[in-house]
Parts: sequence; C-alpha cells; structure tokens
Amino acid sequence: MMQENVSSRRDFREEVAEHREPEHDVDPIFVNRWSPRAMTGEPLPEAEYMPLFEAARWAPSAFNNQHWRFLVADREDEEWETFVGLLNEMNQAWASDAAALAVIVSKTTFDHNGEPAPTNAFDTGAAWQNLALEGARRGLAVHAMAGLDYERAADELDVPAAFEVQAMVAIGERAPPETLPDDLAEREQPSDRKPLEEIVHRGGFE
Repeated sequence: MMQENVSSRRDFREEVAEHREPEHDVDPIFVNRWSPRAMTGEPLPEAEYMPLFEAARWAPSAFNNQHWRFLVADREDEEWETFVGLLNEMNQAWASDAAALAVIVSKTTFDHNGEPAPTNAFDTGAAWQNLALEGARRGLAVHAMAGLDYERAADELDVPAAFEVQAMVAIGERAPPETLPDDLAEREQPSDRKPLEEIVHRGGFE
C-alpha cells in the first residue's frame, strides 16, 4: 500500500530540469531534491513519514555516537499547535499546512566519555540530508527551517542541556504553488547551486 502511494505521486523531475544542470554525472536524487513550501494540509499516516526518519538513522557518525534526535508532531497530535507556534510568522504562513513537523536536535557530547563532540552538528546534518533525500524519493515536500524560536523550542520541548536545537523540518504532501502567499509562490521553484570552481579549492583556500 505504501509503495502504491509513493508511485502515485506526481513526478517532479521535469520542473527540476528547468532550473538545474549538474556539471558531472551523479545520481538524479541529489539534483531532484529541493525544498518546496506548498503543502496540502492533509494528514499523512505515520507509516508514510516514518521511513524518512529510518533513512536518517543510517547516517554516518563519529564514534557511532548518532548525535541526532527528532522531536516530531503531526496534525493529529496535541503538541501540533506548540510546534507551529515556535516558528516565525513567515514560516507559520505555509508550514501550518504540513502533515508533520520535526525539530532536529543534536547531542553536543560523546556518549562514551562525556567530552565535547566537535562534529555533532556535522553528523546531525548528514542525518537531515538522508531524511530529505528519502522524502524527495517519495515525492513529498520536505523543507528545513531556521526561522524558529530556538530558546522556546528547547524549553517547551524539554530538550536536555546536552542537546542543541538545530532546525525544524516540515513534511507533507505537495500542493500547487498558487496555494502559497504571493511572495512565496513566486519563489516556489528549485534553486540553482554555485559552480564547482567556486566551492572546490585545490590545496589551501584561495
């Protein structure tokens, strides 16, 4: 049943091809992933969005510490309004139509010795990327946001002192761009990326 839902979703590769052209041969999933905002407001069964967190679970991690944690609420949960209320006004305007919201937090210390883990956010970012790619594979809208109240999120969601809030992610069924406020609808398309020559430096930083 779940596979039927995945295959029945619209194929968005053509809209991506209009805006992105890779410089080298890579798997299309990397180019096809982007961050739509337009979502239908329809709920998703847990079985439809939990595979995204399963993908995140398999991210690489220093000392296998697995720093990432995901605090999740979907539209059926009592905590839904709390999660929406943590977002700034601009993000509330569209993310309130998501099926699920997830606050990503990262453990800042190692489990085995309690020492600071300098790559905790790096590792947690890898888990987020896995989640985003699985969402793209399934034709879902997945959009990460920095526009939230980090202190309130830590307080209201009982985040332990050893963890830091990194971002919130909206997950949902895609909707047409015109369902967004006008200013956001104009931006509802895949963004391009800087050329490789700008981000890859041989030797030191030029």
